[in-house]
Amino acid sequence: MKILIADDSRVMRQIVIRTLRQAGHGGHDIVEAENGRQALEMVTSEAPDLVLSDWNMPEMNGIDCLQALRAAGSDVAFGFVTSEGSEEMRQRASSAGAAFLIAKPFTPEAFDDALRSIA
Repeated sequence: MKILIADDSRVMRQIVIRTLRQAGHGGHDIVEAENGRQALEMVTSEAPDLVLSDWNMPEMNGIDCLQALRAAGSDVAFGFVTSEGSEEMRQRASSAGAAFLIAKPFTPEAFDDALRSIA
């Protein structure tokens, strides 16, 4: 499986990659984007099986990226990894077509559960 990780923090992208490994998902092909606009472009060029996206990013945030993907007809699996896990955010994510929302701080188990639900 190819996973696109979109987060404006390089450190956070590395933490997500490490946590995926700890959850037993280290064998995947990982590509990275620094914001939602870059992630949107990379879905076309890289054809990932899953997008793991932060919510708040410069240029284009995660929810706008997801909505743009769905509007363009993409059905790529999409999940949020974000510091904002309120019920309102979860409902917005779900209604926009996200498979899950993992709130920071997160655990390897949270990633394993989320990835098992879409694999």
